[in-house]
Amino acid sequence: QVQLVESGGGLVQAGGSLRLSCAASGRTFSSSAMGWFRQPPGKEREIVAVINWSGRSTYYVDSVKGRFTISRDNINKWVYLQMNSLKPEDTAVYYCAASRQAEVTTGMDYWGKGTLVTVSS
Repeated sequence: QVQLVESGGGLVQAGGSLRLSCAASGRTFSSSAMGWFRQPPGKEREIVAVINWSGRSTYYVDSVKGRFTISRDNINKWVYLQMNSLKPEDTAVYYCAASRQAEVTTGMDYWGKGTLVTVSS
């Protein structure tokens, strides 16, 4: 079983930065792919970024490439999402997720409760 707790959301002006953190528990963290997803107001949840078990392979949705960076700390069981040059369209509830698979995948098995990011124009 994996438990995930997100933090770091908040209100930021367009062009600003935020770093989201996800604290994970569970013995399988270091062998699990991890991801960040988001759900904008009134829209469906979408993938943002995924990182494989080692941190050496990542995936980003086109809309965040060059602005967001996903990373992980396998010793302390953290996953991060550094978000720069934020835009109003990045406003969403951001979810941390974990997969039973080790390599980059869109299929996640465990979810956090989410943290709200609001970008003002």
